[in-house]
Amino acid sequence: MEIKVELTKTPKAKPQDETKLGFGHIFTDHMFAMNYDTGKGWHDARIVPYGEISLSPAAMCLHYGQEIFEGLKAYRRADGKIQLFRPDENYKRLNNSARRMVIPEIDEEFMIEATKKLVSIEKDWVPHTDGAALYIRPFIFATDPYVGVRPADHYLFLIILSPSGAYYSTGLNPVKIYVENNYVRAVRGGTGFAKTAANYAISLKGQEEAHEQDYEQVLWLDGVERKYIEEVGSMNIFFVIDGEVITPELQGSVLPGITRKSALEVCKSKGIKATERRITIQEVADAYDAGKLDEVFGTGTAAVISPVGHLKWGDKIMTINNNEIGPISQMLYDTMTGIQWGKIEDTFGWTTPIE
Repeated sequence: MEIKVELTKTPKAKPQDETKLGFGHIFTDHMFAMNYDTGKGWHDARIVPYGEISLSPAAMCLHYGQEIFEGLKAYRRADGKIQLFRPDENYKRLNNSARRMVIPEIDEEFMIEATKKLVSIEKDWVPHTDGAALYIRPFIFATDPYVGVRPADHYLFLIILSPSGAYYSTGLNPVKIYVENNYVRAVRGGTGFAKTAANYAISLKGQEEAHEQDYEQVLWLDGVERKYIEEVGSMNIFFVIDGEVITPELQGSVLPGITRKSALEVCKSKGIKATERRITIQEVADAYDAGKLDEVFGTGTAAVISPVGHLKWGDKIMTINNNEIGPISQMLYDTMTGIQWGKIEDTFGWTTPIE
């Protein structure tokens, strides 16, 4: 499919101080757009100036939540070249989410090419500062002006870009995690594995409770027995117990993170035992009491690796590794960011250059 290009006549000034980029509130000059109509399929692929979109107050996405999204980044290497990190995995997951939310799938190779073309046009927006990157947000939503529960006939696919600094204000310093006991995020058979807006809205109440207790993130337990660990609100979770790296297995209620998958592959490539299995919060607490809980860390596109320094479960507060980043967390961070920013060789074949 041909991608038409309309360049803006009024380009915006680019941020001068890249140390103050923050996350998700500055947007580039252009965006990618494409429409879907039943009987016609996906069509009218275009790159246009970033701007407002017209949407009916009766648009089905506003009333019934038929929406999915992804998140990936473009990185500027030390030699000035720009590259993506595992975009094939992101668009594979977008289609997986689409199947669950009954949204028409899009050819994955085409989505990668559209992303590359958009980033190429916006290459001057890719930050030069170490640790900063261009965040890429593809998303699809139903646009039918109809108040009724059914799969839509019309959709809009957009990709917007945002130059961003470090996701967490504390950087790589350990974060404080609160284990949620009152609310649940997802159950097997639901939408927990899909990257859809509703999953994040559901998590806000727990996040609010965590913040009230001066904790930064929420660790969710399973929605049935309330004892098996699932994930944190914005990342997958890992535990290093007696030298073994353990993360909850994917059973349909946990997001299959690309950084999660990469962390497991890096560990195995270095001979570190890495296991995906069900793990209870009680097992973690017992390991802590036995002095065997070596490290806890989260993984995600925005943070890459986020070490956990404090874990609060009820009245029990666990201080992990003296509230310092552990050796496995540091190794994973150095390896993955090294590959992403082109500082070390990509022996896994994970990067995609922007021509």
